Amino acid sequence: MQTGAQLPNYIGGQWRPAATSEHLAVVNPATAETLAQVPLSGGADVALAAEAAAAAFPEWRRTPPEERVQYLFQLKRLLEEHWEEIARLLTVENGKTLAESRGEVRRAIENVEVACGIPTLMQGYSLEDAARGIDETLIRQPLGVVAAITPFNFPVMIPLWFLPYALACGNTFILKPSEKVPLAIARVFQLLERLKLPPGVVNLGHGAKAAVDALLDHPAVRALSFVGSSPVAGYVYSRAAASGKRVQCQGGAKNYAVILPDADPETTAPMVSESAFGCAGQRCLAVAVAVTVGEAQRWFPEAIRAAASSIKVGYGLDEGVAMGPVITPQSKARIEALIGQGASEGATLLLDGRGAEIPGYPQGNFVNPTLLDDLPPRSALMTTEIFGPVLSLMHAPTLEAALEILKQCPYGNAASIFTGSGAAARKFRHEVPAGNVGINVGVAAPMAFFPFSGWKGSFLGALHAQGRDAVEFYTEKKVVIERWPK
Repeated sequence: MQTGAQLPNYIGGQWRPAATSEHLAVVNPATAETLAQVPLSGGADVALAAEAAAAAFPEWRRTPPEERVQYLFQLKRLLEEHWEEIARLLTVENGKTLAESRGEVRRAIENVEVACGIPTLMQGYSLEDAARGIDETLIRQPLGVVAAITPFNFPVMIPLWFLPYALACGNTFILKPSEKVPLAIARVFQLLERLKLPPGVVNLGHGAKAAVDALLDHPAVRALSFVGSSPVAGYVYSRAAASGKRVQCQGGAKNYAVILPDADPETTAPMVSESAFGCAGQRCLAVAVAVTVGEAQRWFPEAIRAAASSIKVGYGLDEGVAMGPVITPQSKARIEALIGQGASEGATLLLDGRGAEIPGYPQGNFVNPTLLDDLPPRSALMTTEIFGPVLSLMHAPTLEAALEILKQCPYGNAASIFTGSGAAARKFRHEVPAGNVGINVGVAAPMAFFPFSGWKGSFLGALHAQGRDAVEFYTEKKVVIERWPK
């Protein structure tokens, strides 16, 4: 792709220029190089996509599931063949390391693999003689046109939380990716084009708020998936639900890790460090607060400081780099301001990541790993999603006290415990108010055949992404009651 090229939309089986003259620069966050120009599509482009998807739906839903998944088998093969290319493109536009990008593409492929099982996953059930001479059957049918609005932090994986399941279940699909990172997913759509799906089955519309609002309001869109911040999730959920749509919205997070005295120091600190600082802290499962319990306070702060200090920060394509930049200069400024706020509220800076200088990349959005020790419980940072490489440390005398700290958090995306005690782990698993729970695991990321859960302010809806929840979300249940008189 030429530097500065204008990206088209993919609608009705064709690449089309957007019906707008307004574009936004796509910028490499490590080098500040302009990579492309993404159109800020509006209602006209969304309407074209919705009409194309609606026109394609009747024939696509009549296509047997076994035939639909053959396209997904082909997609898996193409993603495997272009895995490295997509990962490198992802690193260039997003900033994460190449290893992190490769892992993201692998997780995306896993969702395609699971959706290939739809002939089994979509099955209903039946009962002969539910009443005398009456048989009853439940069947699942696709909804129609469905859409997804996805964020910058996982430009390939999160769209593929939704697209494979939607298509396998017989729906037609519209994606509105993040305008900050449209390149890798556009490459995936070039691979989708090679499948020769019926025109309109999959559609890609670039844009920002105007495109989002058009999707939320368009009457042809039956269901909508969203991943992003909690304030925007609330907006999307309320506006889409008011239009009668089925909605699932994954919001923000403030994830805690509880470190018990019997945790293994050699493995715990590296795992918490990778969770807090991997992907520059820009993932919704990143540990943001580590709570040491009892004697763990004596060894963990120094262990985590040593682990964080050893992280090499730089451009994700460079050898040996373990953490890249944050996504924009605005994000960098916001994160550094929050670090300063934590220090002004009484926290001790064990590591200060502000003012990072990376040789060769003076314009990059780099923030070094940061540790805030003894953050006051009343600090606003306790409930603020920093979404950067910042880990706060707190202390609690007992596991019960640590759990009380977690229960005060308005979010419930993920929580982890590090311990050698099965009883403590079971108590934590039973009581912690979070949807994804790690036991001696820093990033509690469910495999594709489990739902990506989330509680409290981290999720709005009833059915989550991935696995069986995805099948339920993308289908409607119909119960057929039959009697055949002699």
